[in-house]
Amino acid sequence: MPQKRLILSSPLLEIMTSRLCQQLIENHQDFSNSVVMGLQPRGIYFAERIIAELRERTGKDIPLGYLDATFYRDDFRRRESPLLPNKTNVPFLIEGKKVILIDDVLASGRMVRAALDAMTAFGRPKAVELMVLIDRRYNRELPIDPNYVGMNVSTVESQRVQVEWKEQGFDADHIWMVD
Repeated sequence: MPQKRLILSSPLLEIMTSRLCQQLIENHQDFSNSVVMGLQPRGIYFAERIIAELRERTGKDIPLGYLDATFYRDDFRRRESPLLPNKTNVPFLIEGKKVILIDDVLASGRMVRAALDAMTAFGRPKAVELMVLIDRRYNRELPIDPNYVGMNVSTVESQRVQVEWKEQGFDADHIWMVD
């Protein structure tokens, strides 16, 4: 049976979210040319929380979209069982915009690469920044580095990080290291 070790929960998660929002405010100021895209499936929960706090702090209506990169993955046809896509909902063009791409966990970097490819259907952004709640160091297969990181976690290949959001039906927010 896999061993689970708690690495993050409330209220530290709320403090981390506030810190990341402050960094975004410092870098994007009035967000007039910025949009947020949550990466499906679990990055959308983190993106929604970031957007809610940014809107509360700035009073700005910052556009939020949900991006699914399933069909852009390089392992899409190499899996034994087919991947099930999630819904993409990007009700705006990203042409000339600063895109803040948000995901819960960054590991190999392959999902982010796929998201960059999927994004091109919505225009050519001026810039793309990556925000992740957890950066699994030592697992990168592609040269992708986040601009904003909630927490760095050192893992080995056999370990994974499991994020449980209240929005998914869990009693509380928890982030686990699973061996």
